[in-house]
Amino acid sequence: MPAKPIDLGPLHFAKRGDAVAYLNDMLHRYDVGDRVGADDTVILRTALEHHPDAEAKKGCGITHFSVRTADFGTKCFWLNRTDGTTEKFSHRACIYGT
Repeated sequence: MPAKPIDLGPLHFAKRGDAVAYLNDMLHRYDVGDRVGADDTVILRTALEHHPDAEAKKGCGITHFSVRTADFGTKCFWLNRTDGTTEKFSHRACIYGT
């Protein structure tokens, strides 16, 4: 199966696996409870556009991203909406669409 390239904001990845690895590294640069920085926010906003439930995840709009706990003691990216609600999302789903 040929590699599928993907662009996330200003970044180009020749393979989707490289994009997942980049986002994994980004996730682990943050501690639980941290707010994601401005440069990484640009990448996450672009990644989220590829998520199969992007519109539902975004809801009324995004104020910022954060890192919080997820299922089974893991951590993941969360988006914080303008209405004060939050929603977690899988960065792998953003890249692979599942």
